[in-house]
Formats: sequence, structure tokens, C-alpha cells
Amino acid sequence: MKELIHKYFQVGTIRWMSFPKAGVVESVKRIAADDFFDAIEITKCDSDEERGAVKKLLDQSHLKVCYGAQPRLLGPKLNPNDLDEAGRKAAENTLMEAIDEAEYLGAKGIAFLSGKWEEESKEQAYSQLLKTTRNLCDYAATKGMQVELEVFDFDMDKASLIGPAPYAAQFAAEMRMTNNNFGLLVDLSHFPTTYETSKFAIQVMKPYITHLHFGNAVIKEGKQMYGDKHPRLGYPNSANDVAELTDYLRVLKQEGFFNSKDPMVLSMEVTLAPEEDEEIVLANTKRCLNRAWAMLED
Repeated sequence: MKELIHKYFQVGTIRWMSFPKAGVVESVKRIAADDFFDAIEITKCDSDEERGAVKKLLDQSHLKVCYGAQPRLLGPKLNPNDLDEAGRKAAENTLMEAIDEAEYLGAKGIAFLSGKWEEESKEQAYSQLLKTTRNLCDYAATKGMQVELEVFDFDMDKASLIGPAPYAAQFAAEMRMTNNNFGLLVDLSHFPTTYETSKFAIQVMKPYITHLHFGNAVIKEGKQMYGDKHPRLGYPNSANDVAELTDYLRVLKQEGFFNSKDPMVLSMEVTLAPEEDEEIVLANTKRCLNRAWAMLED
């Protein structure tokens, strides 16, 4: 492409993935000072002091602020589709808190993920997830905010209910019947873990996609960084490199996701393998994105 990628996407990064070693305030500052980025994805702050310092930096930055609530669930192992109502409510409560924190920090919504499930109780878990998500969307709507569900693997690592692309599309269609502030977050990293191609997954979920990630995964059992670990592009034994990222961008272009008037967020979700360096892995990801964009046909 001859035009800059920033015309069609708000290129972002996920703070806690790009800078797992650096402190929260320091890493926000480093991203905000890097004009390659148009967007930043943040998560729960540890204190009011930290939250205030992060807000002060974001207010100066002209970055689009996104809020990922996934760590709020994964850390304490909360499940928004828990069959136990007390467990489901605990997950819902932390996600409600996430909406409030996201609003304070300047985000226009939150993203989260579904919980684990068992085949014999899949339908009940689906109903529980609908309940949680509708409650979240109703509350977010009072603030003019969105709720996005990230699509994960269903049998490899996270083993989330949502899940393969057709099931995600079904869930999103049901959500849109009652809540128009709901969308899906899809990630190139997860397509290999759901045994799907970019073309299949994006075409199936197209009407509901509101947010994009890209990255990598190792799906060969027994290899380092196996599962949903998001290693750098081109990592040994991994599924994605520049060619797969180029294909992802090509499919997004063909399916009408290049929108210069209202560009969607496209964030890199890449983190470190053991003994790797934050700055080098981040630069690697930028190089891969720049190369993939350069290889994309006008």
C-alpha cells in the first residue's frame, strides 16, 4: 500500500503484553511518547495514585484509549458463564467495575473473554454468558460505551466458550437483537488455535467485528511458547509471520474494513519469550507490520 496504514487503522499495542517488565506508569509513558501508535490498550490499575498518573499521561497523548478487562477475569479465574450464579455474579461485578475505570481513563468501552466450559453444560454456560453480557451492555449504554467479547480458542489453552468463529457469530447475533453496543474482538493470533483461516473467520464474523488484534501462536505441542502465549512474529515453530499478517490485512481490505473516516483499532498483541527484550520485540512487531503493509496491493 502506498498510503500509510494509519489512514485506515488506529494502530495500537497492549500495554501489559508489550511491557510485562516495566511499571505501569513508565510503560504508558513509553507508548504515549511513540508516535507510531494511535491507540493504547490498558487494564486495571493497582491504586488510585497509579490510576491518576495514568490518566494524566493519557489526557496529554491524543491516543485512543481501549480497556482490556481480560486480566480481571484470568488472574482470579473468574468466569462470566459460570453455572454457579454466585461465581457468574462475581465475574460480572469486576466487569462492571472495569466499565467505571475505563470511563475514568477515557476509554469508550471494555473488552473481555468468555470463561471455560464443559461439553455437557455448554448450553447452560451460553445462557449464563448472555445474561452477563446483556447486563454489561445495558450498564455501558448508560455511559455511551461499548462492550466487546474477544474470541479465543475452545480446546487448546484458554478453552473459552467463545470459541470458534461460527459460534462467536451466533452469540453476537443474539446479543445484537437486544444490545447494539456489543461487538467482537478478533485476533490473528487466535485463528491458528481455533483451526481457522483469516478469510474464514473474518467472513463468518464480519457483521459483528468492532476491534482487531494481531500476533502469533505456537500450536505444535511440546514446543516452547505452546498455546495462547503470543510470542513475537516469526518465533520458532510458530504459526504466524509476515506472510500470514499480510494475508490478514488483505482479507480485511477485501471485506471492507479499511475505513479512513472511522478507522478501527488494530493492536499488536505480542509479548516476550523467556530472556527476550521488550524494546526489541516491539520493534520486531513494528517491522513486520510495516513489511506486511508494504507488500499489500493497492
